[in-house]
Formats: sequence, structure tokens, C-alpha cells
Amino acid sequence: MREYLLVLFVAAGTTYLLGGLARRFAARIGAVREIRDRDINSVPIPRLGGLAVLGGVLAAFVVSTHLPFLGLLPELRGDVWALLLAGFVIAVVGAVDDVVDLDPITKLAGQVVAAGILVVSGIQLNWLPLPDGTTLSLSPSQSAIVSAVVIVGMANAVNFVDGLDGLAAGVVCVGAAAFFTYSYGLTVGLSLNRATTATLVTVVVAGACLGFLPHNFFPARVFLGDSGAYLLGLMLAASTISLTGWLDPSVTAAASVRQSLLPALLPLVLPIAVMALPFIDLMLAVIRRTRAGRSPFDADKKHLHHRLHLELGHSHPGAVLVMYLWAGVLSFGMVAVGLWTSWVTAAVVGVIVVVAILCTAVLPRRRKLPHPL
Repeated sequence: MREYLLVLFVAAGTTYLLGGLARRFAARIGAVREIRDRDINSVPIPRLGGLAVLGGVLAAFVVSTHLPFLGLLPELRGDVWALLLAGFVIAVVGAVDDVVDLDPITKLAGQVVAAGILVVSGIQLNWLPLPDGTTLSLSPSQSAIVSAVVIVGMANAVNFVDGLDGLAAGVVCVGAAAFFTYSYGLTVGLSLNRATTATLVTVVVAGACLGFLPHNFFPARVFLGDSGAYLLGLMLAASTISLTGWLDPSVTAAASVRQSLLPALLPLVLPIAVMALPFIDLMLAVIRRTRAGRSPFDADKKHLHHRLHLELGHSHPGAVLVMYLWAGVLSFGMVAVGLWTSWVTAAVVGVIVVVAILCTAVLPRRRKLPHPL
């Protein structure tokens, strides 16, 4: 745990220190998007915060390769360099889009290239756990396609949810922390080295998000931009794939019988719970825009966070905190039910869900706060 904590602090500290530099650099080169009709903010905010996140991720991964435990795992070293290369590619694509507004096809091509780097390096889904406890083996071509779709889909899901100050970074941080709880249990409790990649990636992502939030929470001084959203989505997808795609569910099934530790289906369900909010928002946006005869890439002001802020009357930070709450309920609730299956756990999770519903529905409208740079 000490090595993971060190990596967390390195990612958080580096990202925090680079946040101000990224803001000034974005302002100097003109990466400051003008206010659009769908925007909530009242003043232009510099983008390119993803460059600070990239720096934090890079520093944390490099440090991890020199630690006594993490640095000695051959599977991890190969995964780390593939993740760094893919992360660099997708962050650069997003950064260029932050500056010059790339067309959707060009952005998609860059995302596919980054996903291809991970797939070629071996970070891919080799099989999928099924609800009946069996597994579905994927052919090499099926594995490559499914893995690339998951990576590209998660990168865009995080980008879709990035509509309020601190929203995407906070939701991803909560999801990464929940996934870390699960994968760390596999790494330490069951001595499964294959789960180490997911454990390391999630702690790095959580650390980078924590370091960036002081710059990004309301009132934000710098935005993640596409560079940061794509990078965080790719990293979270990689952690999911590296665990779910390589971990035979029969291992966790046997473990749950011997130690009551993990149900066999948790590797399948947990990734869905971790990113439930972004994916629900993404699917609703595609359906909404397609039914209206518009392109799925056309932006609007009807995302879940927009509805909380504009329709239910939550303040800007209040809407973000409600989204954090629901992300925590879904992700940590799934981990709790999976790790400690009992009526007490179910009751506690049920109470928390009721509290979340009440917070969503009855939090009072607050005075709109100024949003200075």
C-alpha cells in the first residue's frame, strides 16, 4: 500500500504544480474558448488542463517503475510504457482540438490510433464473463475491435460529462477510487499480479484528478479540455480492460467460495457501475440528438448536469456535488455489495440511495456565484 500511496501523491503533486503552468500556456497561445450558447460559465476559461494531468500521469508511472515491488513486475513495465505512449497520443489529439477545433472524424481517428497502441501491446479483452458464470472467449479480431470500442467509448463518455467545473475530474476520481478498492483486493488478498496494472492505473488516475481539482472546481481557473477528458477516459478504460480481459472469472468465483471475497460477476458489473453516469449521459445524448434529426456530435444543454443546474435549480457547485454523490453511490455501492454480500450491506446501500435521491430533489436553489479567472 505504501508504494501505491507514494504514486498517488506523485501524481497529485505533479498535476497540481503543472496546473498553473497549463493555464498560463493555454492563455498565451489562445486556447481559450469563447462563451457559447450551451456553456454555463459566464467568462472564457483557458483549456489545456489535460497537459497538467498528462504530466502527473507520466511522473507517477515513471516513479512506479523504480519502486521495489511495482518496478519488478515484468507485465506491469510493458503495460506502463504502452499506456504512456497511448496517453500521449490521445492527449495531443485533444490538445490540438482544444486549440483549433478538429472535425469529429479527425478526432475519432486519433482516438482509434491511441486505442490501437494499447491493443497491440496486449491490453485487450481476451474473454468476457457471462451472467451464468461461464466465459465468452474472443477471437483476436473480435478482441481488438471490442477493446478499441470500449476505449474510444469511455474516452468520449468522460468528455461528454465534462460540462461543469470539476465535474469530469471528480466523477472519474470517485470511479477510479472504487475500482482501486476492488483491484487492490485482488492484488493483495488473492496475490493476482495480473490485477496490478488496474490497481496502479486507478491510483494514478485518482491522484491526477485530486491534483487537478483545486484548479478546476468552481470557480474553475482552467478546464480539462478534450486533452484531459480523453486521457482520463483512456486510462480508466485501460484499467477495466487489463483486469476484466485477463482475469478468468473462475478465479474470483473460487475465491468467493473459499473466502467470501468476490462474486464472479463483479469484474463485469463494476466497470459498468464505475462509469455509469458518463455512459448514461452519452447514450441519452445520442438518442436525443438522433431523434431530433441532428448529429450525435452536436452539443446541447440537456446533459444530466445541465438538468440538475438549469432545471432542478441546483447551484453550479451543488449540481457537481450531487453528481459526485451518485457516482460514489453507484461505484462504491457495487463494490460493497460485491465484497460483503449481506442484508446489512444491502440496507446501508439502500439508505444511501434514498439520501442521494433526497439530495438530488430537495437541495435548495442557491444564489449564482461569480466566476472570476
